[in-house]
Amino acid sequence: MLSAPAARPAEPTEPGAAAAPAAPPAPAGLGRRQVHAVAACYFVASFAALGLPPYLTAILPKLGDPSGSWAGVLYIVPTVFSALGAPLWGHLADRFGRKRLLLRAQLGLAVSFLLAGAADSLRAFTVALVLQGFLGGTFAATNGYLAAALEGPQLSKALTLMQGSARAALVAAPILVGALSPWISPHRQYLVMAVLPLAAALLLARLPEPARPADSGAATAAPRQPGPLRLLYTLEFAFVFSTIVSYPYLIALVEQRLPGVSGTLSGLLFALPHLCYLAFAGRVHTLFLHRPTAGMAFGFALVTAGLAGHWYAHSLPAFVLARLVLGAGMTLGLVCLSVLAATAAAGRPPGRMFGTLELVSKGGAVAAGVVAALVNSGYGPTAPVLAGAATALAALALTLLPRPARLTRRSA
Repeated sequence: MLSAPAARPAEPTEPGAAAAPAAPPAPAGLGRRQVHAVAACYFVASFAALGLPPYLTAILPKLGDPSGSWAGVLYIVPTVFSALGAPLWGHLADRFGRKRLLLRAQLGLAVSFLLAGAADSLRAFTVALVLQGFLGGTFAATNGYLAAALEGPQLSKALTLMQGSARAALVAAPILVGALSPWISPHRQYLVMAVLPLAAALLLARLPEPARPADSGAATAAPRQPGPLRLLYTLEFAFVFSTIVSYPYLIALVEQRLPGVSGTLSGLLFALPHLCYLAFAGRVHTLFLHRPTAGMAFGFALVTAGLAGHWYAHSLPAFVLARLVLGAGMTLGLVCLSVLAATAAAGRPPGRMFGTLELVSKGGAVAAGVVAALVNSGYGPTAPVLAGAATALAALALTLLPRPARLTRRSA
């Protein structure tokens, strides 16, 4: 359960961690209900954004692309433009208010969904997806809002909850879209989905503007520590790349190894790591709150083992085991990244920091999609998971390297 923020975050306990500079006065904070309301709004935004892209191959033939050949490109268009816009929106949030920019993100999604649902050509649909990416940016906006009101363990717990909202949406949204498809085409479901961010905006309008502890003063009072940010961004990119590179062709790999497997079972195997996160993220946060770097190392080790296990999986039990190991690594990595991000946000303008973090994260996702397509075309559906395993192994080596004291400071 989320409690009111403490006056000071817990001291780091990892070896080599030095004392942090004096922090600015603690923000006023958000209550547990308010944090849960933000999580619900993030779930709604993620639900709408994640549920429809898997059905692009069914949408595009009616827009002038009979074979759906543009599906792969259009799948990453919102991600690319979200990455490009995130630093700008984060900077504006620090300047004009986080709540205002969070409302803007939800309303931007609503407008883009309406345009996508009403599009009658491939060009108009593409423009709508560009706007979805650029005008959305709910990841950075939500996290920046929370970071302006929470700090330390309370912030990392809230960020962990936001990731849980996204995982729940990733599991549930495609199922609901598929269930509605006999009555409403996936294309026109964009019009229905526009209601969700509008509802989220109405709920967010009732929440307070988080107290800002004098951004400019905080920036001068707390000396900049570029090391932790570089480490955070590097680990974020490596983690996103190593996990997402396995997504696009996993179903093809399962169908190749398990002939005749049902679509439902394939979908369940895809969802299994995300279900692990939903089940165990809270406990993992408690266990690794004061040793996130060790948790990242353990997480990368499990991701490496889980992805490499797909190479040997030729039966359903073997796939289940590989997916569970990957899920354990994914849970550790996502939770510990939230802890590292919460610590790095202390004394920094949160909008700008989380905007840059979204740029890095989305950049990792785009790179993963491109690499997955290239290696799959050359070596088959096993190649992307092996590429992810190799990346996770390299990141594991990075987390085990000794770092100078200035890099470990405030990065526990």
